[in-house]
Amino acid sequence: MRMDWKIIKQWFLLIAFGIFLYWGLNHLDVITGGVGRLLGMVTPFLFGAAVAFILRRPLARIESLILRLASLKGFGFLKKASRMLGILLTFMLFLAVVILVMFLVIPEFVRAVSILISSLERFIRQLQESSEDWGFLSQQIIDWIDSLQIDWASVGTEVRNWLISGAGTVLGGTVGAVSAVVGGVVDTFMALVFSIYLLAQKEKLGRQFTRLFYAVLPEKRAKGLLDVLALAGDTFSNFFSGQFTEAVILGSMFFVCMSIFRFPYALVISVLIAVLALIPIFGAFIGCATGAFLILMEDPLKALWFVIMFLVIQQIEGNLIYPRVVGSSVGLPSIWVLVAVTVGGSAMGIIGMVLFIPLFSVFYNLLRVWTGRRLALKEARQRAASADGDEDRGEDG
Repeated sequence: MRMDWKIIKQWFLLIAFGIFLYWGLNHLDVITGGVGRLLGMVTPFLFGAAVAFILRRPLARIESLILRLASLKGFGFLKKASRMLGILLTFMLFLAVVILVMFLVIPEFVRAVSILISSLERFIRQLQESSEDWGFLSQQIIDWIDSLQIDWASVGTEVRNWLISGAGTVLGGTVGAVSAVVGGVVDTFMALVFSIYLLAQKEKLGRQFTRLFYAVLPEKRAKGLLDVLALAGDTFSNFFSGQFTEAVILGSMFFVCMSIFRFPYALVISVLIAVLALIPIFGAFIGCATGAFLILMEDPLKALWFVIMFLVIQQIEGNLIYPRVVGSSVGLPSIWVLVAVTVGGSAMGIIGMVLFIPLFSVFYNLLRVWTGRRLALKEARQRAASADGDEDRGEDG
């Protein structure tokens, strides 16, 4: 009897997988503990890789400026040190942005939430005091408004603690990730050193991984995998850099306009809109509603003018700024952007809203390329079949 070793190998792997799955289901605590320890060990390297990925575009631009300066007479010595000098300047810029966020954006954001809570408290009290004057409200609604008893002091304390702790802030978990790494000085140092090494040796590492893929995988699959990784890297970089730049421009426009027309809470609302604009589609409108409510407590007429100003700025931003800053770099139609935001928000909250747009864009472009190839292949087969049919008819004639 002849033995088929390929089938025996497949059965052996299937049985081994079944045994491992059964053991894993009965020892989930062991597996989760092991995964937790593994993540704890690789967290500094993951954070370093994330920092390197974020800074690779600024580094490329700064290094290009240094090389352009090195081409001038008397600055040739900068050419050899362009990479390390670019890394130094890039990390200085990164540190400046982190300090700006920590000492300006986060405190203003916390202040905006505190003002919102106090304004909401004042609004509900006014509503309770004058609920009888609202003739269009039913008696049940009036009784419900009068029965509202909220401990605003504890609500404010809980919200401030939630924001300061960074446990799921609007910044999409970035503060939590940074604080987890910064918890140990050694881990932080390792992450920064690892990110510097990645930036300094990015071309060499790229060549090494390319050789590894071609060595392990068939040539066609290796090329396809490298194309997918390049597409994903460019898409994520373009989206995050464009979204951040657009948020800064939008917040600056609101601050200038609100300062000119003397709206209250100009800096607070501008920072709030800039931070929330990082959330695609819904973020800016949430900022508008919050800002309008804050101004409503001070001056209802100015709140109306603020909404009008928001709509005008939103039109300018949507038709002029966004296409130029973000452009077609993401390459995702509007309907799929809405789907990505909805699915991402349901799956991962605010982080999912941000991450799923470039992720959907990668899948969308891959599907578009695959569909184009399949259609081209079908057309080629139809032309070939048509040509064969014409030859057969010619021979019969």
